[in-house]
Amino acid sequence: MGDLLYGINPVHEALSGEGRRLLELLVDGTGQNRRVEKLVVAARKQGVAVRQCERRELDRLFGHGHHQGVALRLEPFGFTTLEELLNCCRESDRPPFLLILDGVTDPHNFGAILRSAEVAGCHGVIVGKDRACTVTATVEKTAAGALSHLRLCQVVNLSRTLEDLKKQGIWCYGLAGEQEASGLYDVDLCDPVALVVGSEGQGLRPNVRRHCDGLLSIPVIGRISSLNASVAAGVALFEVVRQRREGKA
Repeated sequence: MGDLLYGINPVHEALSGEGRRLLELLVDGTGQNRRVEKLVVAARKQGVAVRQCERRELDRLFGHGHHQGVALRLEPFGFTTLEELLNCCRESDRPPFLLILDGVTDPHNFGAILRSAEVAGCHGVIVGKDRACTVTATVEKTAAGALSHLRLCQVVNLSRTLEDLKKQGIWCYGLAGEQEASGLYDVDLCDPVALVVGSEGQGLRPNVRRHCDGLLSIPVIGRISSLNASVAAGVALFEVVRQRREGKA
């Protein structure tokens, strides 16, 4: 049957990106929407089947009415292997830039992190096989099409993966709030780097933490001591972007 993606922007990105084979575009045939009509034209140009259906059918497919009258059926999501991801880094004209997620389970956080990672120019995101959110329609909707352009790698053991990355000369830094952690803005992130973000509630697991080269903290001025996982990831990702841009200036 394949995976389902919904929402005008995510469907547009999937139609314009390279990646999974597109199987069928479903559109609400009860109303007119110029943006949806453009998606229909784009799908037909690519030879993707287009099927009109009633809005209630789309409601039933997703369990809600937030699909904007359009859905796209794609072949099942395929993860990139770690070796493929490392090859991508080697072939790039930029130092390796990776994001590792340890136990992020909320689909909205996961999708938002993927979107930030793609916009920041990450070569890819690595997740564990267990204690991790899967790729769902909600994730893809929140990611706003990022998975049409971003490599996502699933591994069995994150700690072992960290060791593999370090052997490749990639510095692995975990985001944490402890006082002994180095300030995010005080560490040179221009070299090959992998940022590690922990779960929404527990943060980094102890074993994953031990395999990081160091811990980084985001300066906090207000009374609340921690950030949402997706916000923390975004702040750290774009500190890498800032440092690398300034380093080339």
